[in-house]
Amino acid sequence: MSYEAMSQDLQDLLPQLGLVPCVLIGHSMGGKTAMLLALQRPELVERLIAVDISPVETTPSSSFPSYMAAMRAVDIPDEVPRSSARKLADEQLSTVIQDMAERQFLLTNLVEVDGRFVWRVNLEALAQHVDKILAFPPRPESYPGPTLFLLGGNSQYVRPSHHAEIRRLFPQAQMQTVPNAGHWIHADCPQDFVAAIRGFLA
Repeated sequence: MSYEAMSQDLQDLLPQLGLVPCVLIGHSMGGKTAMLLALQRPELVERLIAVDISPVETTPSSSFPSYMAAMRAVDIPDEVPRSSARKLADEQLSTVIQDMAERQFLLTNLVEVDGRFVWRVNLEALAQHVDKILAFPPRPESYPGPTLFLLGGNSQYVRPSHHAEIRRLFPQAQMQTVPNAGHWIHADCPQDFVAAIRGFLA
């Protein structure tokens, strides 16, 4: 579980799907993966959009580790109906995650497998490698293509102190802020999110 491994997955997958070069959009961990791919293999990425993340270490104030711990602690009895399972998981998550929209977003990863509810994401691997996930691999090269950093107006994930490294690695970077959006811009303000992307791609 590293950005190098996830970038390699994309390097293998995109040509198989006939999607090179492509417009690559990544949010948070996906944004770091997309940035690394663009830096390593710029010929695969026509344009890059990094959603509310920067190519630096994510600050320790990130709620990512506490969210993972809360998800790992969810306990749902076997053979519980789907509607009850989601409600139980939501109640258990609410002790750590007060924001209902964030809980609903995380609950999209709760799936039923053989009568049991489990998380679709590999929480064990994420927990074991959280230090790598919060970091960003140092890179000497830059990505020459058009790049949009789309930021949530209420989010602290991309700070002014990150701008110099953004400009070094992505010299064509544009920054755009979606007001009233937190870290999950696409969930908080979906119409503004799509409008910003359309504007960048026009």
